[in-house]
Amino acid sequence: MKFSELFVKTSREAPKSETARGARFLVQAGFVHKELAGVYDYLPFGLSVLEKIKNIIREELDKIGCQEVLLSTLQNPELWQKTDRWDIEKMDIWFKTELSSGGELGLAPTHEEPLTELMKSYIKSYKDLPVAAYQIQTKFRNELRAKSGIMRGREFIMKDLYSFSSTETEHEEFYHKTEQAYAKIYERLGIGDCTYQTFASGGVFAKYSHEFQTVVEVGEDTIWHNADWSVVLNEEVLQDEILENLGVKREELESTKAAEVGNIFTLKDKYSAPLGLEFTERDGTKHPVLMGCYGIGVSRLMGVIAEKFADTKGLIWPEAIAPFRYYLVGIGTEGVQKAAELYRGNENEILFDDRDLRPGEKFADAELIGIPYRIVVSGKTLENNEAEVTERKTGETKMVKLSDLTF
Repeated sequence: MKFSELFVKTSREAPKSETARGARFLVQAGFVHKELAGVYDYLPFGLSVLEKIKNIIREELDKIGCQEVLLSTLQNPELWQKTDRWDIEKMDIWFKTELSSGGELGLAPTHEEPLTELMKSYIKSYKDLPVAAYQIQTKFRNELRAKSGIMRGREFIMKDLYSFSSTETEHEEFYHKTEQAYAKIYERLGIGDCTYQTFASGGVFAKYSHEFQTVVEVGEDTIWHNADWSVVLNEEVLQDEILENLGVKREELESTKAAEVGNIFTLKDKYSAPLGLEFTERDGTKHPVLMGCYGIGVSRLMGVIAEKFADTKGLIWPEAIAPFRYYLVGIGTEGVQKAAELYRGNENEILFDDRDLRPGEKFADAELIGIPYRIVVSGKTLENNEAEVTERKTGETKMVKLSDLTF
């Protein structure tokens, strides 16, 4: 991509409506555009990051046998009435809309009900189980307070995965596979060393559920951990009985702020029983299918990563999800010509800043946008057939032979 061909422009002024550092930089650097509180558009850079996050998630889920689907956003009230989740008093995050012919539809905040209903057409016998299906889709939740940019929105992109099993053992095996897949996802996204599987409330179906929490200053949650982080739990379950079960004492724990980037729940037959999703066992008896649900907020992840790795100058993207790997600048006639040569054939890896601006302005944009490496070619560097390469994360600069540059 040539910078001169982008319709998006960077800004030196921080948006007044954003308080979180990462959220401000996402707007300033042209990754997102704010429509209204909790609602954002994804511009070319932002969409590139988002798609790379999605693909990492897809790759790891596909490895454990999950199958991708895409369900409708508009929701049939009858399904949700069967599980007692249509009433605004029971689930206050609904966005609902009226049909011109009369009646209401909902905009999906999650998809347990419709996917359970769908599976009634395909799950009949124990031979059809286990199965796991996921989607990456826009969700809508009428949050009381949207904040921290794309970290908590009213319209957001989420990966929701649902498992269907015939036995507790089958369910637990898949649950464990998902734990491992999530750990691999966060590792590939560059936050593996600051994201922890955390004990959280399991409701009426299990003693615990699990969240995945990334340590970050603007996080909405408080997590407690022991010295080696082998036990981490959400503040909501910081109770004597649970601490005893986990084998730790409260005085051994300390707290920190974190942002939830994933969760996994055992559902048992909460949705399958009222919606009639059953399977026939070997002996001919019928039983409700056992379910689990596993969520990752994709757009939220992007916001958390932007916040986690930003510095005072701008964003710092991990290489796996950066919109480009290199930010290329040519200085002087010779430098610009050589930069153009380097760019040709490597358009997908390089953002070539070919604008008629001073080098300092281009360097400032390179830091704001947060691409992993900046390459500068000038008459001076070309005297030794070299380019100046600066790593955004560390600020380290070194001279590299042009013949050693690989894209």
